Amino acid sequence: MTGRTVLAVVPARGGSKGVPAKNLAPVGGVPLVARAVRACLGARHVTDVVVSTDDPAIAGTARAAGAEAVHRPAGLSGDTATSESAVLHAMDAFEALHARPVDAVLLVQCTSPFLTAADVDGVAAQVLEHGADTALTVAPSHGFLWRREADGHGVNHDKAHRPRRQEREPEYLETGAVYGMDARGFRTHRHRFFGRTALVVTDPARTLEIDDPHDLARARALAPLLDEPVTPTAADVDAVVLDFDGTQTDDRVLVDSEGRELVAVHRGDGLGVAALRRAGLRLLILSTETNPVVAARARKLAVPVLHGVDRKDLALKQWCDDHAIDPQRVLFVGNDVNDLPCFGLVGWPVAVADAHAPVRAAARAVTTTPGGAGAVREIAAWLLGPTLRHTPAT
Repeated sequence: MTGRTVLAVVPARGGSKGVPAKNLAPVGGVPLVARAVRACLGARHVTDVVVSTDDPAIAGTARAAGAEAVHRPAGLSGDTATSESAVLHAMDAFEALHARPVDAVLLVQCTSPFLTAADVDGVAAQVLEHGADTALTVAPSHGFLWRREADGHGVNHDKAHRPRRQEREPEYLETGAVYGMDARGFRTHRHRFFGRTALVVTDPARTLEIDDPHDLARARALAPLLDEPVTPTAADVDAVVLDFDGTQTDDRVLVDSEGRELVAVHRGDGLGVAALRRAGLRLLILSTETNPVVAARARKLAVPVLHGVDRKDLALKQWCDDHAIDPQRVLFVGNDVNDLPCFGLVGWPVAVADAHAPVRAAARAVTTTPGGAGAVREIAAWLLGPTLRHTPAT
């Protein structure tokens, strides 16, 4: 394997009719194209990862995730263009730029959100180490297939004979996630299947292709169950932006006879904020509420505040621009659906434990602590660890 180039190509054009901007749609808080790139980078056989795209936003997201981006010409970006043509173009561009030949090439689809590095590695290994000309990921199936005709016709079974599951050899469903090809053979045949084809069996529970909004909704619902739990470290984040109600409070408001509103906050959160401030991270409290209690708490914490804003995402983007902060290195903490636009803007969308279900589904990480009960303190511990022991509460 030493000295061999294994190029993973992720085709990700900007146009999508079924799901607008599909390849940038977040699942588990991470854009689909970035999920595919990370799976490729985690595969030990892959030496280089390229995203083929006609869209500047996709290219930027790909680079932020650690891939190279190759501009795909208009002639290869339409609805009738094949994935093979995009892969061949990406191979040519890569070899021209790096002056080294590709030995094996992988076609990796970012519309398979639960692709793993092990899946990618398994396909590459079949081509590199086991003599296959081509390989692909498949999922075992014992399903009975039918064709609608005048008389219903069994495709993979005799309808008069229904063997038990344990009596049937499984068949294998093409998952659409990863295809691997010997590069020289691929250039000759210009198709992903030629010569001897190896099947790499994957977990059927992770098999999902996103073609329409319903698929995307399913993927987001499944992400908390299928994704490995992940929390950021200080190396991942330059700024922490905090919602107020429901994040720093328990989302309840006490109103006295004069109409004044009171909320409860957690001293542990004050300790966490102080530690983050001392560590040099930029901090901001961002709220749609104009309640004076928000500004009062911000003064107590010595944290800048933007409140009474209608569009939190626009305010957050402007704040990042004003302070030259890359949104991909921002951790935003929220709890309700009005926080979702901010989730789509930042690299680390975080939900508190008792956030609404759509918010938890869209988050990249979820605290174990509810809002107002020390969730901010928990996030500070993710980033700073034991240094919190030496920081006074606020």
